[in-house]
Amino acid sequence: MNKKDIKNIEKEMRLANEGLSEKEKTLFSDARPMPVRPLNKYLEKFLNWARAESLWILGYGTGCGAIELRPLMTARFDMFRYGIAPRPSPRQSSVFVIGGYASLKTIKRIVRSYEQMQGPKFVIALGSCTINGGMYYDSYYTINRIDYYIPVDIYVAGCMPRPESLIAGFNKLKENIKAGKCDGMNKYAENFDWYKANQKKIIKDWNMPDYNW
Repeated sequence: MNKKDIKNIEKEMRLANEGLSEKEKTLFSDARPMPVRPLNKYLEKFLNWARAESLWILGYGTGCGAIELRPLMTARFDMFRYGIAPRPSPRQSSVFVIGGYASLKTIKRIVRSYEQMQGPKFVIALGSCTINGGMYYDSYYTINRIDYYIPVDIYVAGCMPRPESLIAGFNKLKENIKAGKCDGMNKYAENFDWYKANQKKIIKDWNMPDYNW
């Protein structure tokens, strides 16, 4: 093994945040997301079936938009029979359900939560406010196109959509996952600079983990 090989290995094994001060190490990362290619046809088909039948959701409600998530846990709708279960943190979740309008204050928390989720991960935009700002579309503080900042796999329109609509959205998500059509995670990685540029246009006080590139 020559010096060039050793240097390459050291570069590959370099820790994220190397060279930053102790304070900055808690704020920045240089680990960009990378696209994940599917495995062979039959194995990927099985994995997609397993992913679709075990949806662990992270609910992010910014207002009235999250109110329809609660009935799904009751005996009447019983989301658990669909393989859907709520989780307490982004790192345990595979489906990000965003309900209610997104604002300049909440969008960076949405971005941070999405980036903390492990792949494969999927996003459901719940309600008109989430999708296009809804009744707050003309406010200076409202995000009108959430899909400019993170990829969205399923849109459930309405103000507010009933629990039946949300279940239909989950069923459509499951159908798309099994068909291999939910590729938002890779889309985010492949268009990372575009998403980051959009985020930084509106997030001026980025007091949260960022990417040092």
